[in-house]
Amino acid sequence: MRNIHKNAEPRSLTEHRKKLFADYDNYTDKNTLRQSLIDEQRGLCCYCQARIRPSVESMKIEHWRCQDVYPELQLDYRNMLGACLGGHGQPEDVQHCDTLKGNSDLCFSPADPACNVEQKIQFLGDGSIQSYDLGFDNDMNKVLNLNLKQFISNRKAVLTAFQQRLQAGKKLEPLKELPKWDGSQKGDLPEYAQVIVYWLRKRQARIAK
Repeated sequence: MRNIHKNAEPRSLTEHRKKLFADYDNYTDKNTLRQSLIDEQRGLCCYCQARIRPSVESMKIEHWRCQDVYPELQLDYRNMLGACLGGHGQPEDVQHCDTLKGNSDLCFSPADPACNVEQKIQFLGDGSIQSYDLGFDNDMNKVLNLNLKQFISNRKAVLTAFQQRLQAGKKLEPLKELPKWDGSQKGDLPEYAQVIVYWLRKRQARIAK
């Protein structure tokens, strides 16, 4: 997970809210909405950081506070995120992200500046993640299933490949690599980018001591 900085909402959503009886279901410009969410999340799922594309076959429009319990937020752009399909249709033990979350509340939002999720997550060497905040840690594991075996393996593979490139002398300068992974540069980020961000920041901190 990484911090998400919300951009201005699509104009079509602003105009739709002005209509009588406007709700999320009768909002017809969801393609524009998907693209807007993809752009601000740099092509990654808001929770697991897997690649998502702006189509119904690739992503869900996630309501951080669910529509069933918080209908007053169904057209609030600040409440909307782009999520992967989350193992939709699969057994519950392999579901994740929005699909497993359902109507559950999370104690954090990656789009809430006050939360700063990047400061709450530790990426371990084996590819798993944890948090010193017990509520946050519970939500990552029980509500979002972010330590699913496939995620642990994928995060580990990304970090291992990056470290191997450094060791092989591929002309990588570690201190100059961070902007390629933390969103400072334009365009989509690599999948599971925050693993490298965490590792590079720890490396910088050690060098600075």
